[in-house]
Amino acid sequence: MNARDGAALDRVITERLLCERLTLEHLDELSPLLLDDRMWPTLWPHDRPPTRAGIAGELTSLTTHWARHGFGLWLLRERLTGVAVGRGGLEYTVATGTQEIEIAWAIAPTRWGQGLATEMARCALHLASAELGAREVVAFTLPHNRASRRVMEKTGFHYEDEIVHAGHPHALYRCRLSEAI
Repeated sequence: MNARDGAALDRVITERLLCERLTLEHLDELSPLLLDDRMWPTLWPHDRPPTRAGIAGELTSLTTHWARHGFGLWLLRERLTGVAVGRGGLEYTVATGTQEIEIAWAIAPTRWGQGLATEMARCALHLASAELGAREVVAFTLPHNRASRRVMEKTGFHYEDEIVHAGHPHALYRCRLSEAI
């Protein structure tokens, strides 16, 4: 499944966010966010934070995903200031053993609790249905990430199971788009 018009997903605007296709040029903006001592434990299942080289490798993988499928994760900017406040969007995953569309997000700790993840998630779910023709989307997080689990629940996801991803337990949620949109 590819985006019907990849350009429609390259740059998306919500009430407070400008969501732009992630590129390797975003490394300098994204690294401080993902390496923040408050953030990486919510995203990274290991005892130590990722390295800048690891983040660069992830960005390479994400840009390849965009090239292959016409959709992927965005750099999230605050619309009013242009400041990077996170990353998020849609991508394929095989975490469940089958290729499915996953929604993912990471919001800067200074912006936690402001509803930005929920705003991006609602937009991404709409686009998954309207642009990708998806019927459902999965999301998963480390079991202790209560904030992400709450965003999933607020946007129509339902807890499904515990899975092992990257060698660690994760809580798996699923959203049937006909019920969420």
